[in-house]
Amino acid sequence: MAKKLSAYYQLTKPGVLYGNVLTAAAGFLLAARGEIDLWLFLATIVGMTLVIAAACVLNNYLDQDIDRIMTRTQSRPSVTGAVKGSHILAYAAVLVLIGMVVLALWTNWLVVAIAAAGFVTYVWLYGALSKRRSIHGTLVGSISGAMPIAAGYAAVSGQVDAGLVIVFMILFFWQFPEFYSIAIYRRKEYAAAHIPVMPVVKGVRSTTIQIFLYTILYVIATLSLTLLGYTGYVYFVVMAFIGGYWIWLGALGLRAKDPDAWARRMFRFSMITILVLCLMLSLGPILP
Repeated sequence: MAKKLSAYYQLTKPGVLYGNVLTAAAGFLLAARGEIDLWLFLATIVGMTLVIAAACVLNNYLDQDIDRIMTRTQSRPSVTGAVKGSHILAYAAVLVLIGMVVLALWTNWLVVAIAAAGFVTYVWLYGALSKRRSIHGTLVGSISGAMPIAAGYAAVSGQVDAGLVIVFMILFFWQFPEFYSIAIYRRKEYAAAHIPVMPVVKGVRSTTIQIFLYTILYVIATLSLTLLGYTGYVYFVVMAFIGGYWIWLGALGLRAKDPDAWARRMFRFSMITILVLCLMLSLGPILP
């Protein structure tokens, strides 16, 4: 029983799930500016957690052929047969249904629309189509990955304003350096699975330039929140410091002798960056 429960839990891709939920919480707290409606917060987080989990479960189902080839995914329950395909589909359906009902009943229709758009984009436009067919799959995936923070913000604001657009763009830009770094040091696995990621199609050099440029765009987007009055200057200083270091690290890749080692370093720092971002988005509006 414990092994079966663990298999169902792993189908939700916990690392991806919790990372996305964390950004949703950060978006909510940014918009709340210290005035937190606890019930609304819980409904938003629970609903988004279930919807994101459902998307991850369906992605596992769709990616079974790819996951059998790539080393890092060969132990997934969808590949090993620990959970039957029909059960995976039923599991995803229950998760997304409950999640959308929670959002519809206790948040607002903008949140529901964003959650639905993110779900369809990740599962169908990214997972089933662009990921397998186009070098622009990362762009489509980045749109879906930026939806949770937008949904969290929208739960409080109830409208599309400059703050919502900026937090969406922050997460959109962040995902390119994060994913392209993985794609560089795992490019042989992606090539074997016939996934047309940037390093496979355009080469490592071109991908490194893209990483550097998107890192700059990410930092500009983060700092614009202070310039438009959404956060205090403590946020600005912290994000400028972290962002400046990430840009410098990205620039090292332009002349790196060992691109794989550099890409791993870039990816690890992207994880630090997103954690600091979420913390500062949460505290930024209430700090000087």
